[in-house]
Amino acid sequence: MRILLHRADGKTEPWIKDFAKYLPEAEIEIWHAGEKNQACDYAVVWAPPEAMLPELSTVKAIFVTGAGVDALLKFSDALPPNIPIIRLEDAGMAVQMAEYVTHSVLRYFRRFDEYEAQARAGQWAPLPQHNKEDFAVGVLGMGVLGTRVLEALAPFGFPLRGWSRTEKNMPGVQCFSGADGLDTFLRGSRVLVCMLPLTPDTSNIMDRTNMSKLPAGAYIINVARGAHIAEPDLSTLIKSGHIAAATLDVFRNEPLPAQHPFWQEPRITITPHISALTLRRESVQQIAANIRKTEAGEQVAGIVDRTLGY
Repeated sequence: MRILLHRADGKTEPWIKDFAKYLPEAEIEIWHAGEKNQACDYAVVWAPPEAMLPELSTVKAIFVTGAGVDALLKFSDALPPNIPIIRLEDAGMAVQMAEYVTHSVLRYFRRFDEYEAQARAGQWAPLPQHNKEDFAVGVLGMGVLGTRVLEALAPFGFPLRGWSRTEKNMPGVQCFSGADGLDTFLRGSRVLVCMLPLTPDTSNIMDRTNMSKLPAGAYIINVARGAHIAEPDLSTLIKSGHIAAATLDVFRNEPLPAQHPFWQEPRITITPHISALTLRRESVQQIAANIRKTEAGEQVAGIVDRTLGY
């Protein structure tokens, strides 16, 4: 079989070596703009250029090297309609996401962000502790990654809340769903963790209206996509004090432009989209297993529902 591979960073050699190890029967074809490639059975991409789209129309399946697929689905009707798009379900990302979010929640709960500011100012001033019962953590999005984050937070004893598009149940978590449940979910979440897929329905979901529903002095952690947050609204609510602070790993424009006002806001913690990095070996293993299942006519997990966007 032949696999058409595209890497925006140009670092294809390590991927070729891993495919040789975990799928030795496959021949890897690297996509280059302007070159005619031989017909391939499968494609492995993340954010392919538009010029690559015609060559995706003949493969059996398109594998995306990430959990989010918005970088591919943005092409909408230009994508071949009947070819399955298969995303990574975990591949080592869930534990990274759980580490990142747990650290961020504990940093705010123990007021380490404020102690860091005090230390820079040369101040020694113990602060009163937050009441854990009043420090509910709400996870917006209860997919594979969101569920893993809730599991990681459970041992710390925070009240846990989760919201999903459709009804879900999880032991120890107060679950909400749909448009009717979103308002109640937001009003009771002292910490809001965004882990939603980016779709037309979730773009700007964290706008001034919804963020204002959070309790006064709430915290926001966004590890999903930058377009979930209306950035000017967040700046306004932080300046007013309604939002105490935010930790942001994703932004509408990446890298975050040097002139962006978030850089000058001390209550916003910025990281460069590192909350869950793609682990190449685990990704190749998962893709290889799914290719073998496809070849054998077996059911494959992670097939994207294009109408939902994930």
